[in-house]
Amino acid sequence: MTTFHFEATVIPWRGPAPFFFSPVPQAVAEEISRLSKLLSYGWGMIPVDVTIGDGEFYTALLRKDGTYLVPLKDAMRKKVGVTAGDVVSITMTLRPPKS
Repeated sequence: MTTFHFEATVIPWRGPAPFFFSPVPQAVAEEISRLSKLLSYGWGMIPVDVTIGDGEFYTALLRKDGTYLVPLKDAMRKKVGVTAGDVVSITMTLRPPKS
């Protein structure tokens, strides 16, 4: 599978419950978009394995505003100590959907 390394700023989304995301850089988003038909399991969701610091997790990218967003779950954010405005180093591997 394809692996990407990049830095991104953690951004909040304020809704009924707060969510946090890291936007994927444009060059990486373009490559993911090219591969998306092979990997998406619906609604444009792209499954990925993500590593931030010593935190590793499985999630799915969301398509938004011409890029993708990496959802950052609270348990993982707390484990690696990141919050809105922090710049994080992300290693992300595209993968087929879990069955």
